[in-house]
Amino acid sequence: MEYHASGTFDVNLSPQPATGDWGLGRLSIDKQFHGDLTATSAGEMLSAMTGVEGSAAYVALERVSGTLHGRQGAFTLQHTGVMTRGDGQLTINVVPDSGSNELSGLSGTMSIHIQGSAHTYEFLYTLKTNSKHIS
Repeated sequence: MEYHASGTFDVNLSPQPATGDWGLGRLSIDKQFHGDLTATSAGEMLSAMTGVEGSAAYVALERVSGTLHGRQGAFTLQHTGVMTRGDGQLTINVVPDSGSNELSGLSGTMSIHIQGSAHTYEFLYTLKTNSKHIS
C-alpha cells in the first residue's frame, strides 16, 4: 500500500569550500520538516552552474531523522535536479535499504514545491518489513 505524507519545511543552505573554477558549488543542508513528517535532516549538495542563464544541475544526499506518521527512525534521500534554460526537473528518492528502526523497509519519492519563501513537500512511500507491507 502506498502512503502520502505532506507538510512544510524550513531549509538552511550554507556555502562550503569547493574545488575547481568551472561553476562547481558545494553547500551543506540543514532542514526542519513539519506536518506528517516531523524531522530534521543534514546533508551535502553539489551544484554546477553554466554560462547560460537558467541552466544548472545539482545532486544531494541528506539523512532525515524523526517521525513519519508516528513511526520513529531515519532514512536517506538522494536528489537529482536539472534545469535547462529555466525548465526544471527534480527527482528525490529514498536510498534503498537506508531506513532504520520503525522506518526500516521504507521506499518512496518526495517532491518539493517553492512559492516565494514557502517550502512544502509531498512524500509518496511504502513501508515493508520482512517482505510484508505495514498498515
